[in-house]
Amino acid sequence: MLQPWQTGKIIRIEQEAEQTRRFWIQIPALQSFDFKPGQFVTLDLPIHEKLNKRIRSYSIASWPDGTNIIELVIVLLEGGAGTTYLFNECNVGSELTLRGPQGIFTLPEPITKDLFFICTGTGIAPFRAMSHHILNHNIAHRNIYLIFGCRQFADCLYRKELTELEEKIPNFHYIPTFSREKPDPASLVRTGYVHTIYEEICRQYAEAPASVAGLTQLPNPAAVSGPAGTPVPASFFLCGWKNMIDEAKQRIQALGYDRKSIHQELYG
Repeated sequence: MLQPWQTGKIIRIEQEAEQTRRFWIQIPALQSFDFKPGQFVTLDLPIHEKLNKRIRSYSIASWPDGTNIIELVIVLLEGGAGTTYLFNECNVGSELTLRGPQGIFTLPEPITKDLFFICTGTGIAPFRAMSHHILNHNIAHRNIYLIFGCRQFADCLYRKELTELEEKIPNFHYIPTFSREKPDPASLVRTGYVHTIYEEICRQYAEAPASVAGLTQLPNPAAVSGPAGTPVPASFFLCGWKNMIDEAKQRIQALGYDRKSIHQELYG
């Protein structure tokens, strides 16, 4: 059953990257906006007469904290009526009509397998929420790999914050990769696309789970177990552009995982 439409008020806006902004939205009618990390809200924007051409959905980038405030991270799309409205017409104090939370793109309960969070662009939003939720509630987990595909260094949303989470969450591995930066042999920074990274991790664990702890540029697999030649038990969560998700699903299945291991939230 769909929730009723509610009124939200923008209370803060910050520029996160050249074409990306963070919007903090308060829902005054509620004492607490309750949701699960990974869920989204739908906005009804005054950009068309027909409802189905007015609505836009965005993953919640913040985590449940008992307040009535949520954060959305939104990229300005060229020719996009919805994001153009949000960037050009909305300011602190502007009101938005919204519905939510919605969606089943949420953490497994309990977490019994390695988690691969694979994303591009603002697809980082649900994984930021999930990661902080795991930290805040000390949720038991195995390895978590947050693999974030960006074009350039300046596009890497929440980079300092997510880097710091590596020190706070056991077995949490934050791995950004940059498709339009030049490789530097003297640096541990990854370049290229997300697919290469999860394939490397999965293949090397399957080939020799007990012997890859000394590898450079890959996480320490101390918590991984299983006989050589078998895929490490894992769940894959994908969020980003459709092309990335379609390719990832094919590659993950080629690694020996079934379709039930793959969960997706796509846009575009």
